[in-house]
Amino acid sequence: MPIFTPGRRWQPPFSPFKKEPLGTRVLIGVEKMVKGPMFGCRMCGNCMLQETAFICPMECPKGARNGPCGGSTVEHCYVDETRPCIWYKIYDRSFAMGREEKLLEVLPPLDWDKVGSETWGDVVVQIKEVGFKNFASGMLTRDPVKRTATWDAVFRPVRQPDWWQGDSEYHPPAYEEPMSELERRLKAGEFVVTGEVAPPMSTATGKLKRNIEMIKPYVAAVNFTDCPSATPRMSSLACSKISNDMDAEPVLQIAARDRTRTGLQAEVIGASAMGIRNVLCLSGDNARMGPGPMGRSDILDIDSIQMLWILRRMRDEGKYLDGRSIKFTPQLFLGAAASPFASEPRFQALREHKKINAGAQFFQTNLVYDPDGLEVWLNELAKRNVLDKVYILIGVTPLKTLAMAQYMHNDVPGVTIPDKLMKRMENASDQQEEGVQIALELIEAIKGKEGVNGIHLMAVGWEEITPRIVTEAGLLPPDFVAPVAPVETEEAQTVA
Repeated sequence: MPIFTPGRRWQPPFSPFKKEPLGTRVLIGVEKMVKGPMFGCRMCGNCMLQETAFICPMECPKGARNGPCGGSTVEHCYVDETRPCIWYKIYDRSFAMGREEKLLEVLPPLDWDKVGSETWGDVVVQIKEVGFKNFASGMLTRDPVKRTATWDAVFRPVRQPDWWQGDSEYHPPAYEEPMSELERRLKAGEFVVTGEVAPPMSTATGKLKRNIEMIKPYVAAVNFTDCPSATPRMSSLACSKISNDMDAEPVLQIAARDRTRTGLQAEVIGASAMGIRNVLCLSGDNARMGPGPMGRSDILDIDSIQMLWILRRMRDEGKYLDGRSIKFTPQLFLGAAASPFASEPRFQALREHKKINAGAQFFQTNLVYDPDGLEVWLNELAKRNVLDKVYILIGVTPLKTLAMAQYMHNDVPGVTIPDKLMKRMENASDQQEEGVQIALELIEAIKGKEGVNGIHLMAVGWEEITPRIVTEAGLLPPDFVAPVAPVETEEAQTVA
C-alpha cells in the first residue's frame, strides 16, 4: 500500500506563532522536509496521520479533521476542482487497508498553540513516559494485543489531549425525559414532518412570521437555515427566537463555517436560555458557493462532528471545552446533516456512524430524489448497527422549475436527480404541478422504509406549498387542527 499522498506532494506549511528553541526549530525543519513531500504535511502540529491512513487531512481545503463534507465526490473537491477530495482518498485507502474503524475516533480541533510546530518531540516525550525498554519490548512482542496497547500508550495521548479525550464509542444521552416536542414525537413513534422557512434578507419580519404561522399546524418543528450558500441572511438564532415566541418549535441550524469554538459554546448557552432546544450542527456551504469577494475557506476552527462532541459534553457532563463546570447545563436535542448520495454509501454510513457516536440524535438528510439509492445507504447504516440510535428525517424538496432541477443536480454538492425526473420536468406543461407530484411520489416511496422516522420538507422559498404536500401525502400530525383563515383588514394590507 503506497504511503505517499494522493493529493499535492507539498503544501505551504503553517508558521508557528511563537519563537521556538533552537533544538525545536531544527526538529521542525527536519519534520517539514520529510513529511511535506511524502504526506502533503502542513505542519499543523496536531498530527493524526496514524488515524487517517497516512494521508494528511489538512490537505482538505475546508480543513475538516473528522471526515468528508456532504459534497464529497470521487472526482474532485468541490471547493477546489484541481484537487481530489482528500477525505474520499483517506476513506478509500482505509477501507482497502482494513483500517476503516480507526476513522470512527472523534479527533480534536487544532490546538493553535502547537500550529506550525512539530509532533515528533511529543512522541519522544510520551515514549519516555512509557519507558524506552517497555516500548521496545512491547513493539517487538508477537502478542498483537500487547503490541497495540503499547502503540496506543504512546500515540493516543499525542492525538487525544486531556481537554478532548475523543473516542470511537457511542455515547447515549444522559437524560430520559425528551428535551423538545420534536424529540417527544419521535420517541412516541410518530412519523414526523419538519419544515423549512427561509430567513429574510433584511430586518423585515412580516413574511417570516406569516410563513411560520402558515406551516406551524402541519409540522413538528420549523427549521431556519444558517446562511445557506454562504450568503448572509437574518441569523437562524433570531428566526428561532421569533418562532419560539409564536409557539412554533424551532430547529436552530449552526454552521461550523462561521463559528469558533468559543462562539459555538456561547451561542448555544444563549439559545438554550431562550428555550430553543433543537440544534442542527452543520459544516456549512463553503465560501466558494457564496457571493464575492470570497471569504477564507482553508480552515474550519471546528467541524460538525467536533461541534456535536462539544455540545453533548456540555449537556451531559456539564463541561465547557476548557474544563470549566456548567452549573445549569443547556437542554439540547442534537441533530446533524446526513448525505446519502455524497461519495460512496459505505463511506457515508461510516461518517454518519461517527456523528452518532459524537452525539447526533437525529439526522436531516440532504435532498433525496432516488428512493432506491436511499435504500442502499440505509442498508449500510443497518450493517453498522446504528439505526436504533438515531432518528432519520429524509430531505425532500418540491421542484418548482426545470431550471431549479438543473441547478440542484449540477451545482449543489451531494444532490443527484435521476434522468427520468429531469425528463418529466422538461416535458411537463405545468412544471410546478409536476414538481409537487414528484415530491408526493417520493414521500410515498420513502415513508415505508425501515429506519426512516419522518420527512424534512425543504420548500426553498416556496413555503406556501408545504400545507398541500403534507396534507396530500397523508402526513398530518395526530393533533392537527385546521387553521382558520385570517380576515384581512385594510390596516393589515397596508402593514404588509
